[in-house]
Formats: sequence, structure tokens, C-alpha cells
Amino acid sequence: MDKMKELYIKYREMILYIVFGGLTTAVSFVSYWIFVDVFHIPYMVSTALSWIVSVTFAYVTNRKWVFESRAHGFWPVLLEMLRFYACRIASGLMEMGLMFTGVDLLHINDKIVKLFANVFVIIANYVLSKLIVFRKKRSVDESARQDYNR
Repeated sequence: MDKMKELYIKYREMILYIVFGGLTTAVSFVSYWIFVDVFHIPYMVSTALSWIVSVTFAYVTNRKWVFESRAHGFWPVLLEMLRFYACRIASGLMEMGLMFTGVDLLHINDKIVKLFANVFVIIANYVLSKLIVFRKKRSVDESARQDYNR
């Protein structure tokens, strides 16, 4: 049991990202299905709408539980949110391209392409979130230590 706890502590961020990434995928897929099959909205518009819903869900969960953002106050949170949405626009465009290629060019079922595209989107979003949106600021001591070791 101690080994599992140790592994969880070591890989906590990645585990939580996978959990919330899975939930984000579910939110994306369910909202897409609702837009397409319930409201009969064309698949590309439905893809964009499901993207908005899932990105909002992802921002809240990533900020609070995965990366434990320390940004507080209106401007720091707004800037963090803008970085998050900008990165998600990049991955959203990638998803739209995959949807277009899979559905229009290759004539694959839209739900299968949607699921496949989300795997790539989750990986891209983790990397972008880690490197751009929720990057940890180095402390003065850490910066000095790294400069000293060079």
C-alpha cells in the first residue's frame, strides 16, 4: 500500500490530468452527441460548441485540482485563462482538422473520429498546460542555485 501511495504522490499531477482529461473527453463527447443528435446541429458547428463546453470544464478542473494554480486576483487569473484558451484554440484547430480529414475526406464515422481526435488533443493540451499556462514560477533561491551551478 505504501508503494501505491508513493507512486500516486510521485505521479499525482499526471494521474489527475488523465482523470480530468477523461472527464473532459466525456464532456466533449456527450455535448457533441447532444448538439448533433438531439439538436441536429451540423457536425462542424457541434464540434466547435462541444469544444467551448469542454474547454471551460477543463480550465476549472485543471486550475483547481491538476496544476493547483496559485494565480489570484483579477488580472493574473484573466491572463492565465487567456493563455489556457489560446492553447486550447491551437488544439481545437487541430481537432477540427482531424474531424474534417476523418469525416469529409476519409468518410469515417464522425463519432469514431471524434474519439480518436480527443486522444491527440489530450496529449497536446497537457504539454501546452505544463509548459505555457500553469508553469511553476521559479523562486529566487531556485534561480540563484541554478545560476550558481552553471
